[in-house]
Amino acid sequence: MTVEIGLPYPYDFDRALARLAGNPVHAVDLDERLVRVPMDEGNLVSVQGTGTFGEPSFRISGLLDEKQLARVRWIFHFDEPLDGIAAHFADTDLAPIFAEHAGTPLVRSFSLYGELVKSIIHQQLNLSFANVLLMRFMELYGMQQDGVWRFPAPEQAARLTVAELRELQFSTRKAEYVIGLSQAVAEGRLDLESMRTKTDDEVTAELTALRGIGPWTAQGFLMFGLGRPNLFPTADIGLQNALKALWDLDRKPTQAEIRERFPDWSPYLSYAALYLWRSIETPAG
Repeated sequence: MTVEIGLPYPYDFDRALARLAGNPVHAVDLDERLVRVPMDEGNLVSVQGTGTFGEPSFRISGLLDEKQLARVRWIFHFDEPLDGIAAHFADTDLAPIFAEHAGTPLVRSFSLYGELVKSIIHQQLNLSFANVLLMRFMELYGMQQDGVWRFPAPEQAARLTVAELRELQFSTRKAEYVIGLSQAVAEGRLDLESMRTKTDDEVTAELTALRGIGPWTAQGFLMFGLGRPNLFPTADIGLQNALKALWDLDRKPTQAEIRERFPDWSPYLSYAALYLWRSIETPAG
């Protein structure tokens, strides 16, 4: 099933693809303006940009049914106008970055379990080595389907040993955390799908009860896994550096100073965080 859709508001698909391409697990073709998404039902869906920033349109192919179309629309933020969010920040101190990165969507993760595995692997590592470690894990335990990577089933990862992951240069704790998460999901102690209908606080409480998942990881899961709109990890060094540059400070702002701006930025703190990250990342293209 293939459908063509258009959006009635500006949408910067190229910037979205550039950010997705920063994760080596994703199958992104920047020249063709296309990304392929592994669906839970086993098929692959291609999302290709066919329009412009001002008049965005897309060809979505490989769909099984309308339910999958709805999920793809949700993942890519196709049903939530971005211009209203930008207007919210027009009179705030973040107006310059919202003007620069206008129309950049908060793209949700393709896999809830994969989002948590990736987050644990990335903890306390620089981006380059974190991606190397992630791909070592994927190449040994994941599955490649027509060039698209799928994370291993939690049941498979639950059977791994610390020694096996140590051979990939995982730290002992990082290995324990990935295995512990996988066991919790495989045994049904952690139901990730049920979190879609739970509050932010409920999700955070469940996740942080597991070893290796702290508030920072839980907030990232809420933002990118579940697409929650009003999260801002004040302890994130990248965000602190972005605000240091934006506010022209000679030091990083304190978490208290950042929280003072929350009344102006709410209820779209997640977009404030996304656009601040974008402001210090490599430009699209």
